[in-house]
Amino acid sequence: MPADLAVIGLGPYGLPLAQAAVAAGIPTLGYRTGPEPGSLSPAELRRMLAAGFRHATSPAELGRVRTAVLCAPTPRGADGGLDLSQVESAARTLAAHMRPHTTVILESPVPPGTTEDVLRPLLEEGSGLRAGRDFHLAYSPSRVDPGNRDFTPANTPQVIGGLTPACTESAAAFYSRLTDKVVRARGPREAETVQLLETNFRHVNIALVNEMAVLCHDLGVDLWDVIRCAETKPFGFQAFRPGPGVGGHSVPQDLTPHPGRTLRMVELAQQVNNQMPRYVIQRAATLLNEHGKSARGARVLLLGVTYKADLADQQSTPAEEIAVRLMSLGASVSYHDPHIPSWNVLDRPVPRADSLYEAAADADLTILLQQHRTYDLQGLSVKAQLLLDTRGATPTGAAHRL
Repeated sequence: MPADLAVIGLGPYGLPLAQAAVAAGIPTLGYRTGPEPGSLSPAELRRMLAAGFRHATSPAELGRVRTAVLCAPTPRGADGGLDLSQVESAARTLAAHMRPHTTVILESPVPPGTTEDVLRPLLEEGSGLRAGRDFHLAYSPSRVDPGNRDFTPANTPQVIGGLTPACTESAAAFYSRLTDKVVRARGPREAETVQLLETNFRHVNIALVNEMAVLCHDLGVDLWDVIRCAETKPFGFQAFRPGPGVGGHSVPQDLTPHPGRTLRMVELAQQVNNQMPRYVIQRAATLLNEHGKSARGARVLLLGVTYKADLADQQSTPAEEIAVRLMSLGASVSYHDPHIPSWNVLDRPVPRADSLYEAAADADLTILLQQHRTYDLQGLSVKAQLLLDTRGATPTGAAHRL
């Protein structure tokens, strides 16, 4: 069966798109851009294959589709900006095989201007075709929220910004097969900036509530009770909750590689969020001292080492830095995570606790880093000698909260 769609990049952005496409009845071709985080269970893969998904065996197959969506990862580069090298490589691969009338859409997080200033020249040079005349070109920010059962691609509006009105309409026609609502931006730069705003909104608000966590601890105020009350306000407030650090694939952008275009608020938010693993260590050491123990030689159990609850994804998880800092203090670190069968830190395996309750009872300190739904937090709070809850997930008074 010929594919209608090629998803180029099968990581955290491409896999959900491919799943949504085959669920909507679109024959879909997947093309990997390299080692990419993100995986499917055997059952999920079987369902996708049965519904019309297949992996590309050759780049030439990319030239046989009507729509190609670039979902290559854009991690933070050495200069602090987003590394576009995988997007550029994917564009060159596609351009070498692209045919006229193809609709090309970029979904990767990128700085504003990338679609027109980076992607367009690569596609035109490699294909000999002209964007807006011979093929359609558009940007659409990925709105994937891994593990969210309430908001799926089908009921999440999709923003589209095309190089020309015809490009926008062609991309809109594709996404209307996947979602209930398509939102048209004025152009690709506006659509790219939607992604910038949405990502930075998350990081800035997490930074604010992380700072509030430190302040409220110093003041003896229950921040989680404050949030519970504040979120009853029906306007002007959205609840965010603190944690041990910010993980995931969405990288905040302060535009520092662009002289004179920094976002000071985002830069400060990054500084605050990057300090949280260190603050967790500070709280852990203080708790141990208050109970007559030293961090050196202490047995510390880390619960949940993924970046998000109920997922196996460890991208930028703060658990790694927390483990490294504990080890540098001389602590003996072990972990438990129902989604992670083995875990290496500094290229060394971290012992995995087989029996959760026995490990919590044996540890001098247990630190809850991620609240997987399989954890019985009431039971853990009873078994653990000392429990530091960085998520505010335990019953009130059952543990020391961040």
